[in-house]
Amino acid sequence: MTSRSPKKSTQASGDGAPAAPTYVLRLYVTGATARSRRAILNISTICKEQLEGRYDLEVIDIHQRPALAKDEQVLAAPTLIKSLPLPLRRIIGDLSDHEKVLYGLDIQPKNTGRKAPS
Repeated sequence: MTSRSPKKSTQASGDGAPAAPTYVLRLYVTGATARSRRAILNISTICKEQLEGRYDLEVIDIHQRPALAKDEQVLAAPTLIKSLPLPLRRIIGDLSDHEKVLYGLDIQPKNTGRKAPS
């Protein structure tokens, strides 16, 4: 189960403003478990809402590609690794707390029309 999201160009805009960085993310999961599916859905939602095509997301099943997990020293799954922009970050779990995931990835949340918790 390896999937990639298309990466769009992040060149400077026509007004000379610097381009926003592209996020390079790898999500390590263990098969098609409920927890793995939740993690995939959660990070996909976060990327679509917050990064608007400025991301490259690869989902890796550690049962199918254990060497990659070993190389990255992944000890638990699901594990999300952000390799770019620096610094490298790791987030373990199903990524259901979107606010904490955004904080961990150094992403300033956009207003998505959701109500803030009261």
